[in-house]
Amino acid sequence: MVSIRDVASRANVSIGTVSKYLNTPHRVAPDTKKRIGKAIKDLGYMRNEAARQLRAGESKTLAFVALELNNPFFGDVADAMERRAAQNGLFLFIVSSNGSPEREGQYIEMFAQQRVYGVILASGMTRQRELDLLFTRRIPTVLVDAYGKTDRFSSTSVDDFLGAERAVTHLIEQGCRSIAFIGGEVQIHQIAERLRGARAAVDAHSGVRLTIIPTVERSVRAGLAAGEHLLSKGRQDLPDGIFAANDSLAIGIMQAISAGSDIRIPEDIAVVGYDDIDFAASAAVPLSTVRRPREVFGRSAVDLVRDQAESAEPLPVRSIVIQPELIVRQSSRRT
Repeated sequence: MVSIRDVASRANVSIGTVSKYLNTPHRVAPDTKKRIGKAIKDLGYMRNEAARQLRAGESKTLAFVALELNNPFFGDVADAMERRAAQNGLFLFIVSSNGSPEREGQYIEMFAQQRVYGVILASGMTRQRELDLLFTRRIPTVLVDAYGKTDRFSSTSVDDFLGAERAVTHLIEQGCRSIAFIGGEVQIHQIAERLRGARAAVDAHSGVRLTIIPTVERSVRAGLAAGEHLLSKGRQDLPDGIFAANDSLAIGIMQAISAGSDIRIPEDIAVVGYDDIDFAASAAVPLSTVRRPREVFGRSAVDLVRDQAESAEPLPVRSIVIQPELIVRQSSRRT
């Protein structure tokens, strides 16, 4: 590997002069700059930017930790973050915990060692020791739609309790009395909030019952499996309403129902999802869902990190809570 020493030798200058060329080129004489530039080109020297930033105690790398990248919602949020990061001269590094706190912990330890510009967490399952690490290292950190209130980190989120309560209330208003909540993994904060909202809606109406069906993941594939499982029980045991933890699950469930039975959506089973991904409106049966503003999430998270990173003094914790919007389409509209 070509080193800065090799460049200095080829250009017949000191290592310090090459370093000055790389960091403050305006302080190097034109003829010397020409010789160093030619030496770099001839030797194919590549600067180790990560090492330089680590030594300098600065970085332009912004880390985004998502719960799962097979959910289009997180991809859309990441896209909004990338565009905002680019506007501020930052580079977005995207990773997924895939539901593993251990894997997420490894990523966060790596980010802390590399002294990244900031970290955006959207997994909802970060362990306390990793949160403590980010806080004690003073790494600008923002929580996205995934955590309870905290006095240590700024956050941007949607009121998932309210969104779920509206979704299930809508199903009840459409005549549903046996409602299944599919994808209920309570160890994930945002899912737990949606379940809490669903229960509140059911508790407010007599004669309505709620069944919780957890899934291993929240993908279309998992939705297909959940739908096939429901159909295997027999028509008499089917719910008449389904609230899925996200749109991918809901779309998979509807595919299973449409392909494996003569059950009609929404006449026999009304379905509501969560997120309002792009495909929701164009599904075979347009999907009712709770809209979360992906663009707002992405922009506001990057802005919160940037404000912290660029401030000479610690800033007060800010919490941005966005109200969800119920989008009613054909999959649940009976009246």
